[in-house]
Amino acid sequence: MSYQTLIDAQTLQQQFRQADWRVFDCRFSLADTGAGQHAYEAAHIPDAHYLHLDHDLSSAVTPRSGRHPLPDPEILAARLRACGLNQGMQVVVYDDSSGMMAARAWWLLRWLGHREVAVLDGGIQAWLAAGYALDDQGVEHPSGNFQPRQQGDFTVDTATLSGPNNWQLVDARSAERFRGESEPIDPVAGHIPGAWNRANALSLQDGKFKSPEILRREWLALLNGTTPDRIVHMCGSGVTACHNQLSMEIAGLSGTRLYPGSWSRWIRDASRPTAKGPEQKTTT
Repeated sequence: MSYQTLIDAQTLQQQFRQADWRVFDCRFSLADTGAGQHAYEAAHIPDAHYLHLDHDLSSAVTPRSGRHPLPDPEILAARLRACGLNQGMQVVVYDDSSGMMAARAWWLLRWLGHREVAVLDGGIQAWLAAGYALDDQGVEHPSGNFQPRQQGDFTVDTATLSGPNNWQLVDARSAERFRGESEPIDPVAGHIPGAWNRANALSLQDGKFKSPEILRREWLALLNGTTPDRIVHMCGSGVTACHNQLSMEIAGLSGTRLYPGSWSRWIRDASRPTAKGPEQKTTT
C-alpha cells in the first residue's frame, strides 16, 4: 500500500524499518533556524534523516526571490539519494508543527515526481503520545537511485499572476497578516488583490488534520463553484501554502498549484498592487 497524503503514528511504527521506507525529520523554526537540526540531533524518530528548510528544501535567497525559493531539483535529488532514496520507495516526513514544515517536503517530492510520500499526522508529538521511542543515533543508508522527474504543471509564476489570468489565489497566512493588521516577517503588510484567505491552521484540530469529509465540506464552501484546477496556493514564502494544498488533497480536491515565491516574492517589486482589509470575494 502506498501512502500519499497522511500516515498515522501506529502505521509508521509498524512499517518504518522496512528496507523500502525512508523517514525525514523536517522540524524548523523561523525564529531560530538551527533549532530543528539541534532537536533532531538530540532525539528523533529512529532511522530518520534530517532535511533543513533553508539548506535542503530551499535555494539561496536572491534580490528578486521570495524568502524560500524552490531548491534546484538536481541538488535536492542528490541530497535525497544520499539518504538512500530509491524510485518508488515510501517516504514519510514529519515535524513538530502540525505538518506546516513537513508539507513543504511532501510537496517538493511530488514536484520531483515522487508520489509515495506522506506526512505523519500530528508529527513527532503523535509519535510520542503513542508511546514510541526516539533515539539520537546517526543514520546511514546506501546511496539510492532516485531520479527527479520535475512536474511542469505544479506551479504558477509571478509574471503569470501579474497579467490577465484565470487563476484564483488562496493565501494560507493568518487572517491578521492577510488583512495587513500585522506583519511580523515581511517589510510590507497586506495581500495580493483578489486573493482569498484560508489560514492553514483551519485545517487542523488538536494538532492533526480534520477528517477528509470535514475538510472537503469546508473547502467546497470556500470555493463556491471554483474548480480546484484554478486554485493557486500562496502564503508568506511558499512553505505553509503547501499545507493548504495537502489539506485539499486529503479532501479529494486535486489539481491545485503553488505560487512558490508567494507574498515575499510579490512585494519585491513596489509597482505590483497590494491590498489591505478583508478579501473582496467574487466567484465565477
